[in-house]
Amino acid sequence: MVEDMLARLRQTLPTLRPSERRIAEATLADPAAVSSLRITELAAHCDTSTATVARFCRTIGFENYKSFCLALAGAVADENGRRRQFGVSEGDIAPTDATSEVVRKLAYQEARAVQETAEMLNLEEVDRVVDAIIAAPFIDVYGSSSSGLAAQDLAYKLRRIGYYTSAWSDAHLGMTSAAVLRPGSVAIAFSHSGETEEALTALDIAKRTGAYTVAVTNFPGSPLADLADSVLATASRETRFRYGAMSSRMAQLMIVDVLFTGVAQRRPDAVTQALAATLSAVEGRRRPSPEVG
Repeated sequence: MVEDMLARLRQTLPTLRPSERRIAEATLADPAAVSSLRITELAAHCDTSTATVARFCRTIGFENYKSFCLALAGAVADENGRRRQFGVSEGDIAPTDATSEVVRKLAYQEARAVQETAEMLNLEEVDRVVDAIIAAPFIDVYGSSSSGLAAQDLAYKLRRIGYYTSAWSDAHLGMTSAAVLRPGSVAIAFSHSGETEEALTALDIAKRTGAYTVAVTNFPGSPLADLADSVLATASRETRFRYGAMSSRMAQLMIVDVLFTGVAQRRPDAVTQALAATLSAVEGRRRPSPEVG
């Protein structure tokens, strides 16, 4: 619970009541300071009651305020240790940061997104999705904007090893494809917020055809997650210059690689043959190296 506490807290934000959300936002803004506050001080700071703070602690999985503060202090210590590894004092990028500092902070943020996603990933859900993909007559993948890049990457990878897969960033094309999926097909929607209307509509249509539906989102309590048969949650952070569309990219690509590798592991011989065949198909298109001498 200590290691992924802050990541889980970010994920639960949209599902919290307004008063509880103020507590969560104050905690995420300065976890070190909050970990040292008495319950009355935190309640006053967030313009709420001690009873609301206690309820907030139970909502996010802690027995009481003391256990919440202990876990928060542990998360702060863990975070500080990781920042020292990357040589950054804090993760947010400032307008005055030198290029070297920007590079270190970006490396820190990207690594944390991948690591936290790996720590929080439901492995049973991963296995269910991989099994569904292997048995599917067709796989539809939906995603808009930066989520569309992850959707395309997954589709390209699966198509290269012989799976009939299409990625749709155009909302109408995605919906029309979803409408004609055969039962047993798989429909996967990428959306950082889990509230993207295009992804929701396409996944809903696919579900009604009998497809196995999968949501890849940063918020397990989102409408997209509620609609899906399986949810694969990412863990990404928003900073000054890295809003959700940017910070989610690496976490989503982590999910893509996990699914592709899971499929490849189940059918190693067939995948090896498919990769060799596709490589052979494009080898002749490479420009020959110039002769030396």
